[in-house]
Order: sequence, then C-alpha cells, then structure tokens
Amino acid sequence: MQRTIFTTPGVNTVLRVLSTAFLRATGWTLDGQAPAGHPKCVLIAAPHTSNWDLPYTLLVAFALRLNIHWMGKRQIFRWPFGALMRWLGGIAVDRAQSTNLVAASAQALREAEGSVHLVVPPEGTRSQTRHWKTGFYWIAHEAGVPIVLAYMDYPRKLSGLGPVFTPTGDIAADMLQIKAYYSQYKGKNWRQFSTD
Repeated sequence: MQRTIFTTPGVNTVLRVLSTAFLRATGWTLDGQAPAGHPKCVLIAAPHTSNWDLPYTLLVAFALRLNIHWMGKRQIFRWPFGALMRWLGGIAVDRAQSTNLVAASAQALREAEGSVHLVVPPEGTRSQTRHWKTGFYWIAHEAGVPIVLAYMDYPRKLSGLGPVFTPTGDIAADMLQIKAYYSQYKGKNWRQFSTD
C-alpha cells in the first residue's frame, strides 16, 4: 500500500500531538487501542452518517497511533484533490463497476508490510440505509485478519476501538453480533443509522 500521512516521518508526530490536543479541547473522549498481536485488521467505521466522519476519523487515527487506509467513492479523488486524498490514506472505489474489490483488498492486506488498518463503512453511504454491505466482513475473512469494531458516538463525543471480532464464515450469525454491538452508538445524523 502507498505511503500516507500516517507513515510520513515527522508529519505524523506533529499531527498526532495536534489531533490529541484538538479532540481533548473539544470534549471528545477516546477509548481503546490497536489490537495487540494483530498488526493488520479491518476497522468497521460506524455509524457513518456525515461528511464530518472522515476528518474526525483521521483525528482519532492519529491520536490512537493507527495506520489507516480508508475507502471512498471515486468522485472525491478527482483533480485537484486526488493526490491529497490518497496521501490521507484514501483508496478510490468505483461503485458503478463490478470489480472484485473484496479479493483485491484482501490480497493487498495480506501482502502489505507492517501495520495496516483498513477502514470500511458497512453502510457504504452517508445516506439512510437499512442494509449493511458485507464487503468489510469478506475482506477480513479472506485476508485472515480480525475485524475491529470502531465507533464514533457524536452525542456523547465518544470514539475509539471496541472489541476484536474474528469472522467465522457464518455471516448471518456474525452480523447479528456485530450489529447488536453498534446499537448503542449514534452518528452525527443518527436517524440515518440503523442496525436492523
């Protein structure tokens, strides 16, 4: 995977200090840490209901010393912001094409060197949706890495990394457990988020 702002020496140290200071000054509480013994994992990014989720995710990632890569729709990678988005850890996704994103992402995770935390929003959109996409699940399953239940609760200004979940391959049963965990959190536009 390409070099990002999280792996750029000097810059990452300064931004970690600034991110931590900003989150504290604005009343946010952070909890959790990268799972010990699992340098590679898939982070669920939920609830995802606002454009503000990305900047806050970047701030939290710096504060928690994560090396994240995140998926975003291809339109935000157009000129003149494409290079910046990729440096921020972005991976462009063309939702109109039927490319095998799961297999490619799983292979990239397996082949990546060092610590890599792949952030995937299960809703696949900021708009209201009742159905979660399962790409995050199958990426982790095929790559043989755990899923970390990351969260951002705007009303309580609480964000962090929850339990580590190992996919069993029984997606119906596993998704019930994952969604039950997320029922306690509310996004910025919380009415758009559903774990039904």
